[in-house]
Amino acid sequence: MRAQIQKAPQIFELLKKKSVGLQHCKPTSSVCVLDSKDAAEVAPSRPSLESIPGPTNWPIFGSLIDLLRRGGLNRQHEALIDYHKKFGKIFRMKLGSFESVHIGAPCLLEALYRKEGKYPQRLEIKPWKAYRDLRNEAYGLLILEGKDWQRVRSAFQQKLMKPTEVVKMDAKINEVLADFTDRIGSVNDKGKINDLYFELNKWSFETICYVLYDKRFGLLQENVNKEAMEFITAIKTMMSTFGTMMVTPVELHRSLNTKTWQDHTAAWDRIFSTAKLYIDKKLKKHSSGQTEDFLLDIYNNSQLTKKELYAATTELQIGGVETTANSMLWAIFNLSRHPHVQENLLKEIRVAVPTGHTPCAEHIKNMPYLKACLRESMRLSPSVPFTSRTLDKDTVLGDYTLPKGTVLMINSQALGSNEEYFDNCKQFRPERWLENKAAISPFAHVPFGIGKRMCIGRRLAELQIQLALCWLIRDYEIVATDYEAVEAVHSGTLVPTRELPVAFVRR
Repeated sequence: MRAQIQKAPQIFELLKKKSVGLQHCKPTSSVCVLDSKDAAEVAPSRPSLESIPGPTNWPIFGSLIDLLRRGGLNRQHEALIDYHKKFGKIFRMKLGSFESVHIGAPCLLEALYRKEGKYPQRLEIKPWKAYRDLRNEAYGLLILEGKDWQRVRSAFQQKLMKPTEVVKMDAKINEVLADFTDRIGSVNDKGKINDLYFELNKWSFETICYVLYDKRFGLLQENVNKEAMEFITAIKTMMSTFGTMMVTPVELHRSLNTKTWQDHTAAWDRIFSTAKLYIDKKLKKHSSGQTEDFLLDIYNNSQLTKKELYAATTELQIGGVETTANSMLWAIFNLSRHPHVQENLLKEIRVAVPTGHTPCAEHIKNMPYLKACLRESMRLSPSVPFTSRTLDKDTVLGDYTLPKGTVLMINSQALGSNEEYFDNCKQFRPERWLENKAAISPFAHVPFGIGKRMCIGRRLAELQIQLALCWLIRDYEIVATDYEAVEAVHSGTLVPTRELPVAFVRR
């Protein structure tokens, strides 16, 4: 990031024509009471976008200077929570050329959901689009819009969003989990795992590829597939580089061929080449007819082109590897520091899963405490601290008139850490989801986003993590090796700043 700041004169040439004003407004209230005005059509008497309060907006850099003082982009999740405390449930911020309005109240999310159109828009991910345009690749679900987005999502939705289809995947998930739990027992040193996060990435990669391609890569074996390891590394590189190009013009990075652009492009090249290789193998092997298969069913029963299948499948892999592993990592951490929660969960597992049986999707139906533990972990330690929407029409949200094209950032971590919506919000207490669940607004906990553009892999990810917790807690006690603070930084997902202080003790 500092290298980008040093190129300010070049950036200035691209930004100097844009007007930037300082924001001097009183904070908005954080009180959340849904009113008809929160989702009204445009009313001329409402204050405009420019009236929304927010951090100081300096020429060229906007609030980037303040963010750098707070630790940079990798600490932006902490800054956003502080901004909501200072400015209320809605504030405006500009980072370089990127301007957004941040919302952190259930009533505003509900209002947004009620006004959602037929084809909701996400934030434009310009670095991803720049790569696809450069290589003449199709767009996937995360960057498609309008009818094309709906068409591609519909092709995948039957397999990924229908519960009766998702539960059919539990056998493959469990096959990988059997190897994973054995590996936990064989590679630990006095219970401690060297680079637990990477081990979880290998587990999630092995699982999603088995679901997508019906192929095991052997990542959990002693001799690891080099190509699969390079794919995981490429995902991490891609995720860590696109953030910079979201707040500084991607056109500038591409024209100057910055290291950020080079690394981003090379990472995508590796991701696409791996996905294409195995998709092509599968289509060629089964081109003679239909079969009970995830990708083939989608391809044969839809109007997707092969390029669209490449793009959508690649993005599913990215989501399936990084975010699932990350959510599992934080669940392990939170359970390690709350032995009584872990003990209660173990009791539920032993009741729901008979001795000698393998946990399956049917057992999960009778495990409310397990679901509460995962929900609480995602509230306290979200994998993705914010998601986005782009308004497709002029809209009144709260007290303000927002024009078409406004980028909204939905700050899910700020919601989960707000005492207004969760009593004793810093405590890990799964019971809150069972004792008085009706008192918690469904819009106060949105780890997978909201509405029609909710994460399409949600059900698969939840089943994968829930089954993984069943296997781990049944076979191991997860012990905290120290109780010092573990901070998180933002690198596409929230990752710990040090190796998690946990150990696995065989029961």
